[in-house]
Amino acid sequence: MDHALGEKLGRVSRLWHSVADRCLHPLGLSHPRWTALWKLSHLDGEVTQKRLAEALQIELASLMRTLGQLEQQGYIHRQISQHDKRARIVLLTESGSLILGEIEQRILTIRQALLVDIDQLQLQQFEQVLEHIASNALQLDKTI
Repeated sequence: MDHALGEKLGRVSRLWHSVADRCLHPLGLSHPRWTALWKLSHLDGEVTQKRLAEALQIELASLMRTLGQLEQQGYIHRQISQHDKRARIVLLTESGSLILGEIEQRILTIRQALLVDIDQLQLQQFEQVLEHIASNALQLDKTI
C-alpha cells in the first residue's frame, strides 16, 4: 500500500491549479477571482455571498475582498435580497458572462491537456475512487 497517496493527490491538485492560474492570469484573474466566478456560474438559484463562500469552502470575510475586486472589474454586481434584507445576492454582469466564456474555454483546454492519453474507463474509475475517498473522509470527520 502506498502511504504517500494523500501527498500525491495534494500535489496533483496544486499542479492543476497552478497551470490553470498561469493560463488565466493574462485575463487579469487571480485564483480567488476566477474560482469565485466559476463557482458562481455553477450554482443554481439565488446566490448569496454566504452561499458562495460556503460553496468555495472559505470564510465569508475572505470572499468579500475578492467580490469587491470582481465588482471593480465589472464582472459581478451585488444587490440586497428581496427575501432577506440582511443578505446580498451576487450576480454575473454581461462582462462577467463574457469573461466566464473565456475562462471555461481555457479550463476545458487545460483539462484536455492534463487528461491526454487517459481513456474514459480509467477516468470514470478514478472519479469513482475519488468520490469514495471523499465520502469516507466526510464520514470520518463526523466521528472525530
